[in-house]
Amino acid sequence: MKNWKNFLSAEQEKNYFKELVGFLEQRRSTGSEIYPPEEKVFAAFNLCPLEKVKVVILGQDPYHGAGQAMGLCFSVPKDIAIPPSLRNIKKELTNDLQLETQSKSGDLSNWATQGVFLLNTLLTVEADKPLSHAKKGWEEFTDKTIKYISDEVEHVVFLLWGNPAKSKLELIDTTKHLALTAMHPSPLSASRGFFGCQHFSKTNEQLKKWGLSEIQWEI
Repeated sequence: MKNWKNFLSAEQEKNYFKELVGFLEQRRSTGSEIYPPEEKVFAAFNLCPLEKVKVVILGQDPYHGAGQAMGLCFSVPKDIAIPPSLRNIKKELTNDLQLETQSKSGDLSNWATQGVFLLNTLLTVEADKPLSHAKKGWEEFTDKTIKYISDEVEHVVFLLWGNPAKSKLELIDTTKHLALTAMHPSPLSASRGFFGCQHFSKTNEQLKKWGLSEIQWEI
């Protein structure tokens, strides 16, 4: 049976992954502060089993500030201030679904447990050094993850925000999945095509057409 355990076991045996693990061990041994904490690096996989995946949201790089990264793209723990991109996601959510939320939380774990796979392209980063773990092997691993979902799951909505995410379109079989693209929710680009994209309501409409349960998007 196809599942994350089989996928992860197979990838961990490959040379690129062993080199990636060696790099991370070397950085940790020199005292580098790496986020998220080791036990949360694969949180997206642990919270959202392959057979439950209905939606994939793709981020780029974990948050590089203390206490922010939790292994789910765009998500921060409940007691952490909400970063700008996530603030814009919440704003679009409110406008799209008329959700009146006063919640100060930026924890998206509830999405993950409903089948929203929150994947970053890179799964680790060093404190205050964005993209510091680029080109070390994570890109190959996460590309294979996207392809694995596309091949092994029947109906998934992929939400691709920003050009790095849109570049993953070629990994997705759009004859059986739906890929929705928009600008990134970052303050630099949100007003140029993220606000008003209505991806949350469009996702639920598509899930309904496939006979799947909708996502309760409240945070």
